[in-house]
Amino acid sequence: MKNTAVLLLSCPDRKGLVAAIANFLLAHEANILHADQHQDAELGLFLMRVEWDLHGFLLPPADFPEMFAPIAEKYQMTWRLAESAHKPRMAIFASRFDHCLADLLYRYQSGELHCEIPIIISNHEHARRLANAYGVPYQHVELTRDTKYEVEQMQLSMLSDRDVDFIVLARYMQVLSPHFTACYPQRIINIHHSFLPAFHGAKPYHRAFERGVKLIGATSHYVTDALDEGPIIEQDVTRISHRDTLEDLVQKGADLEKIVLSRAVRWHIDNRVLVYANKTVVFD
Repeated sequence: MKNTAVLLLSCPDRKGLVAAIANFLLAHEANILHADQHQDAELGLFLMRVEWDLHGFLLPPADFPEMFAPIAEKYQMTWRLAESAHKPRMAIFASRFDHCLADLLYRYQSGELHCEIPIIISNHEHARRLANAYGVPYQHVELTRDTKYEVEQMQLSMLSDRDVDFIVLARYMQVLSPHFTACYPQRIINIHHSFLPAFHGAKPYHRAFERGVKLIGATSHYVTDALDEGPIIEQDVTRISHRDTLEDLVQKGADLEKIVLSRAVRWHIDNRVLVYANKTVVFD
């Protein structure tokens, strides 16, 4: 088990940033393990991820905000600190298609995803058997157009009661309201079964098949008020041909969806994603 701290930050780009951060950490005996940065020249923005060993680090994490504040203010930083030992609490929303849910649960049980899963919420009973097999609480909530507001309030209450840190929509076939997404900004990860921005919305495989495309893809992104328009975390594609039926596209796409979603979730858990200007930087 790693015992490290991760600092993620963004600010206007200027000279001395890296030196200021490195010197601050050195002053408290930090052993830096990884440091990566990105400059967006068009926006004049600097983004950085730095990870260091907490063994021998002289500054308690609880005191870090106060001590780091002068540097953050001087350089106009937006920043956050995370500890690798902390296991974020991930809720999963699912519907009838359960391949992404099954994949996440397997990766969770195998230890690949360093998190806790306090609840699975679904508008179908279909996946309860999976949840029971992995010992994860499962909540079936019926949802209609007329009950959408009441159901979302109930769901938010469930999440709050379980101290959920972020949400994964594992092929959850419902559109979340702006009120719901506002409660978890940049903390709701969706998988869309298309290489966005192509074929957004419903039934992308059907439209891809009708269009005769030679590549299909999957996209994992943070959810915003605009449908399928949130910052993209990860994408991948696979080739298809005229020999592939619609059913072939769906099957090949399902394999992609599992891989793309699991990568995005793992990177989020590992504090490797910074969002800016409706885009992301993913530090590898």
